[in-house]
Amino acid sequence: MSRPPTLTLPPCARAYRLDTERGEFAVHDARPEGDGAPVGTALLVPGFTGSKEDFIALLAPLAAAGFRVVAIDGRGQHETAGPRTEAAYAQKELALDVLAQARALGGGEEAPLHLLGHSLGGLITRAAVLLDPAPFRSLTALSSGPGAIDGSQQSRVLTLIDALGRWDMETVWRAMRALDPPEAADAATPPEIGEFLHRRWLNTVPEQLVVTGRQMIEEPDRVAELAQLPTAKHVVSGAVDYAWPVPLMDAMAERLSARRTVIKGAEHSPNVECPQATSSALAGFWRDNG
Repeated sequence: MSRPPTLTLPPCARAYRLDTERGEFAVHDARPEGDGAPVGTALLVPGFTGSKEDFIALLAPLAAAGFRVVAIDGRGQHETAGPRTEAAYAQKELALDVLAQARALGGGEEAPLHLLGHSLGGLITRAAVLLDPAPFRSLTALSSGPGAIDGSQQSRVLTLIDALGRWDMETVWRAMRALDPPEAADAATPPEIGEFLHRRWLNTVPEQLVVTGRQMIEEPDRVAELAQLPTAKHVVSGAVDYAWPVPLMDAMAERLSARRTVIKGAEHSPNVECPQATSSALAGFWRDNG
């Protein structure tokens, strides 16, 4: 899971609940300083076990580049409530949520709206654009591939799904921590970040994890469908990725005729591992497609 380097919002950002026709969603909303209108708006959708906090390190540099940036908790993620029914987390339902969020932010030709999905969020945002590309000027897949996750990760997710069917969230958390190798526990992680990761896990609706976990295992390759849309596309990843091999994302970008950016020194979460390089790549792409 992504570990944000800080939980402190920059002065340009505020936390609130975005009201949409499909309910309220917890967001972090960062805006450029001054009275001028942003050059565009970006909607950032987090990944599996993630939340809006995974994008905190991107907010200030992207706002400084002139963009309004809205990072969101999807339904059942952290501070956005969700029902305890699996049907609520079908991919189409989550994609319709993204479209409702876009409408609430005012996406359209006069206000360029750029969509980004990290990991699982890349599959959800792709589904949203395939349902209705009209609100979006561009789509960025951040550490997200063409279809199902790598086989080794499928086994891990299946184990998690099985555990969620047997135990409560606290018990599953303790089991995951016990299975982590010592280096993964990262003794250098500040206590407040460790406490946040625990709290976020407990806040997440287990049915959301079960259903979206299955989606990552079963997702078909929809690149050909997406390639037919005129929406500008960007594939961004670290130099190493455990969920989708980097060569697979290279090939996806070629099939999409998409811009391809590899963030040196980053792995599955360039947004937290190398935020300056990641924000620079994103801002450049969005400016070129504004």
